[in-house]
Amino acid sequence: MRYIPRIIDDVLDTYLGIFGAVNIRGPKWCGKTTSAEQKAKSVLRLQDPDYSDLYRQTASVKPSLLLKGDNPRLIDEWQDIPELWDAVRVDTDQRKGAVGLYLLTGSSVITKKQKERIRHTGTGRIARLEMLPMSLYESGDSNGKISLSALFGDPLMDIDGISSSLAIEDLIALTCRGGWPESIGKSSSAAKIIAHQYVKGLCESDVSRYLDEEFDPSILHSMLKSYARNIATLATKQSMMKDVGISEPTFDRYEKALESLYIVSNIPAWDSQIRSKSAMRAKEKRNLVDPSIAIAALGVNPEYFYTDLKSFGFLFECLAIRDLKVYSSSMDGSISYYRDSYGLEADAVLHLNDGRYALVEFKLGASGIDAGKKHLREIKDLIIKYNNSNEQTPLRLPDLLIVMTATGIAYRDGDVLVIPLTTLKN
Repeated sequence: MRYIPRIIDDVLDTYLGIFGAVNIRGPKWCGKTTSAEQKAKSVLRLQDPDYSDLYRQTASVKPSLLLKGDNPRLIDEWQDIPELWDAVRVDTDQRKGAVGLYLLTGSSVITKKQKERIRHTGTGRIARLEMLPMSLYESGDSNGKISLSALFGDPLMDIDGISSSLAIEDLIALTCRGGWPESIGKSSSAAKIIAHQYVKGLCESDVSRYLDEEFDPSILHSMLKSYARNIATLATKQSMMKDVGISEPTFDRYEKALESLYIVSNIPAWDSQIRSKSAMRAKEKRNLVDPSIAIAALGVNPEYFYTDLKSFGFLFECLAIRDLKVYSSSMDGSISYYRDSYGLEADAVLHLNDGRYALVEFKLGASGIDAGKKHLREIKDLIIKYNNSNEQTPLRLPDLLIVMTATGIAYRDGDVLVIPLTTLKN
């Protein structure tokens, strides 16, 4: 099977040239192992049933024996034998100055019991790298005619007239398919089955290792459905608990398990200081790592959204945030949101590691574009007003104001860029 290049590939090359080891983390099926295999010269698959018991026996006596092999050596699902973390850390210490020795992949956060078997964090020796499902550009569904990094480099670059050839029905189908590599190129019916099986696997087995007590798959499925119904909103824990019909301790346990599998990916509020704390909406915005999980949990077909575009608008936001995270990963980007009690909002605030940032509003249809522009300009004006009264500690003005649409044509309206998601790349 032909390898589909990923944006993370270049980032991984950079990290391997700096650190002794790189730990690639992310949800199952997003392509971590496949991408790591492109760089590895030897592979240790800890979940291989023919050898897993033997590997554990070896690790109980001398974990470093499992590190024998050409470098970079890939250790897949390393958390199954947590002692290998320290073995990798010690080996990188002993080979002073050596880089690119190991690749560690993991589809889950280590459990409390596993963490007790690790003595050192690995800071300075083992770099952490997050991986997500595929963006639309990686899957070949965005034409990539507008580069996010190029826009940050030249905010005045010409984008007028760049268009997407996809219709809203196409985007709905892509959202339902999700960014799972196994789904790319498959029929809509096959992609639906893949997403459904992903959710089924989560609910029936994957989460069990994070719940010390017995767990109920039906509760977990109900939680995913509640997340799906509240995606891209500031729904409170209390309202979701009522929706599912469970107590707060139960909700917390199940949510933590989903976070440990990199499924729940809530968006924090932007602490901008431009409003008093009493005016800010500081709750996390509900989000999942890929919109296909929400759709599979709801059990609906793409056609359902043809007559419910309002609901699809929230899923479009989830899709767009996923892609922005992927595109900005090469610039060490992060995502938050802005909303205050006066009605001002930015659906996403994309921060780069050098201080630059963009305010983004997501609008499914043309009818919402003007409102999006208005919101972004009002926040910019608010920052200017804040700076005028706080000359000693001024805030940086946004480098980009973007209204991101589902489809259509890109253009510039003064200081605001209107960009279809399906024209974007890193």
